[in-house]
Amino acid sequence: MTDTLLLPFLFPFMQQAFLIAVLAALPMGLLSPFLVLKGWSLMGDAISHAVLPGIVLAYVLGLPLAIGAFAAGMFCAIATGWIKENSRVKEDTVMGIVFSGMFALGFVLYIAITTDIHLDHILFGDVLGSTWPDIARSAIIAALVAAAVGVFGRDLMAHTFDPQHAAAIGLPVRLLHYGLLALVSLSVVGALQATGLVLAIALLIAPGAIAYLLTRRFGVMLVLSGTIAVVSAFVGVYASFFIDSAPAPTIVLTMSIQFIAAFAWSQIRDRRAAMRA
Repeated sequence: MTDTLLLPFLFPFMQQAFLIAVLAALPMGLLSPFLVLKGWSLMGDAISHAVLPGIVLAYVLGLPLAIGAFAAGMFCAIATGWIKENSRVKEDTVMGIVFSGMFALGFVLYIAITTDIHLDHILFGDVLGSTWPDIARSAIIAALVAAAVGVFGRDLMAHTFDPQHAAAIGLPVRLLHYGLLALVSLSVVGALQATGLVLAIALLIAPGAIAYLLTRRFGVMLVLSGTIAVVSAFVGVYASFFIDSAPAPTIVLTMSIQFIAAFAWSQIRDRRAAMRA
């Protein structure tokens, strides 16, 4: 029985899959509370989809795909902010137009060129095909995001809850705004191999949403979100080995189950609190 449970850890490709899944999940879990509380769920979705044309152009130019993905993600974020500030169109509408347009552009470019990169690997990840350079890239991104959250976490929290107050006390609101977007873009790049573009949004939103249901303290929420993301990535890869499923969707399914459980628990907790009152 024990030998069967330890079986996934005996294969080098599974060891690499565990590593890159956890490293991709950590930065997204740390950023998730900021996106959830700021109402930027669609922004995370926009950036994760908008990197496709950057990946294709980087391939054509012979550049690292990660550079193209990050540049496209930042272009999407900056373009969304500029259009919102210079028009009457609401931010969620702008994001929907920009990310769907860039995603469509990526498809057109992909079909127009000859490439040995399978589109499914870009959209849904290829965690079982991870290489050590992929793992190293995700580790560097995870370290950068964790360091940024550790150093600027309080400022980002103030900007998340009340941008006007943050500006009034002298915080560089614009820098924090685009800095957070840059961190989100970096995290998406780190997750490309593990979850792909389509499922990256789940890691950006679900951990923070689950933690939000479990606690009302931001510090606890941040720790919970990071822990939920890492544990879900590990359990998802582990479970996929035994049920013979794709790891990325299994990770997302694991978080979905946790969200349902957290929602049910929060309902019971709130009802008990109301009865005591």
